[in-house]
Amino acid sequence: MKCPFCGYSESKVIDSRPAEEGTTIRRRRECLSCQRRFTTYEIVERMPLVVIKRDGSRQSFDKMKLINGMLRACEKRPVSLNQLEQIADEIEQELQSGLEREISTVNIGEMVMSRLKDVDEVAYVRFASVYRSFKDINTFMDELAKLLSDK
Repeated sequence: MKCPFCGYSESKVIDSRPAEEGTTIRRRRECLSCQRRFTTYEIVERMPLVVIKRDGSRQSFDKMKLINGMLRACEKRPVSLNQLEQIADEIEQELQSGLEREISTVNIGEMVMSRLKDVDEVAYVRFASVYRSFKDINTFMDELAKLLSDK
């Protein structure tokens, strides 16, 4: 690691500790030439995830889009932002640990619905109505019937 002050390439680690909820390591270093101290961060390099949309277009996975979609479904419901962030983290972790680098929105939507069903049934139905494009009241009632039969 090059010293940001003198450019010398040798330094020693004085202190290491986890940062940002354990996803990063913060290291305090001391330059062996000028003895000045500086901080570096070490993060895991993740392979980019690509989402295949219904129209066939592709874009990078964006966890904030996932959270925003769930927020709309959970509007005026007793579901905390913390719960939605946890769901998004679980989904992202599951996608990252899989072998596929390209994931369809269909798969992501199913993952969201399975988790929302356990958190809040009204939010689940709201999300499903947009995700599955309910065309009439009968499709909506079919989904409600499935939900009730699962109980």
